[in-house]
Amino acid sequence: MRRILRRNPIPHHIWHGVTRRIVVLKGLDAVQMAHLRELTTWFLHNKLIYGVQGLDVTLSMRVTVAAQACLLILNLDTGYFDNWVEVIIYPGAFRVNHQQADEFGLIHHEATALSGESWLRGPVILSWPEVERDSYQPHIGHNLVLHEFAHKLDAMNGVMNGLPPLRRSMSRKRWAEAMSEAYAILQQNLASSRKACINPYAATNPAEFFAVLSEYFFTAPGILKAACPRAYRQLALFYQKDSSN
Repeated sequence: MRRILRRNPIPHHIWHGVTRRIVVLKGLDAVQMAHLRELTTWFLHNKLIYGVQGLDVTLSMRVTVAAQACLLILNLDTGYFDNWVEVIIYPGAFRVNHQQADEFGLIHHEATALSGESWLRGPVILSWPEVERDSYQPHIGHNLVLHEFAHKLDAMNGVMNGLPPLRRSMSRKRWAEAMSEAYAILQQNLASSRKACINPYAATNPAEFFAVLSEYFFTAPGILKAACPRAYRQLALFYQKDSSN
């Protein structure tokens, strides 16, 4: 790590010019920011971040993505970002084709416009306008970079199921109970047309639930703690941070 930091420093004006504008970093102290800079330097050295469809990705754009991705592992380990190398950035929403089987077993091809996607052992794909919007303006419960890179943490167990590799001090049983309880309550609220306190997209599946809760943990911790206190506590143990303070 020291050799990487020495040989690949992020220019001072780039680092401070970018990070002082990123909303989700506002609560970090000087020590945490220094560590985040180290992790971001490591990330930029080990991951390819590039644009497609004519998008020119500047160093400032790369730092914007990498710094927020590394916020997730600020108190974890770089190993949580193993087994993949690419971040692909589009100049806008991108279309993906999915195969969907109907009730009769027939396969249908569907095209969907997305702002982000995270593959199990492949790249993270992002729409720059969405990254820019979430990075530099307050959006309660929304941060595309945090969402997609939370999926990468989840994927470290070989499947995206809402259960990332937990710390040794943590209990899988308590995690499962807390997350399952909050997930069930959200689904019940939506089924009965009651207003959900968090983004309804979290009810899609356990993987999306974890990713959305991670967004709230860093961008709107008070809302998350009030809506899902037990799940919030598990995230605080996992990320080693009490974001509500």
